[in-house]
Amino acid sequence: MTKQLTLHTHATAAGAVIELAGELDHNTAPDVRAALPDLELRVGQQLVLDLAGLTFCDSSGITVLIAARNHALAAGATIALAAVPDRVSRIFRIVGLEHVFPTHPTAQDAEAAWPPTTG
Repeated sequence: MTKQLTLHTHATAAGAVIELAGELDHNTAPDVRAALPDLELRVGQQLVLDLAGLTFCDSSGITVLIAARNHALAAGATIALAAVPDRVSRIFRIVGLEHVFPTHPTAQDAEAAWPPTTG
């Protein structure tokens, strides 16, 4: 069975970006989880998950997004989601995760919003 997910990472001044495209489900979520320890995240940086290419996300996918958040927080970094598809946004609203993940229209917008302003 072929996995229907591509994962690309790159670094920006704000921190690491993971671009996900395809189906994030019980078959592919372990690939995302396995990529987390290899990310270069420093205190104060931001991990951006760019979901523009995501076509499907099940509960396993949501779980790995939470794992990515936990990984970022453990490194002293923050996390943001970019280009969240409507169907995923809807699931986040239903389960109350829209308050857990800051979201931006694009990965570039997420980088522009970093660092968070302190008042």
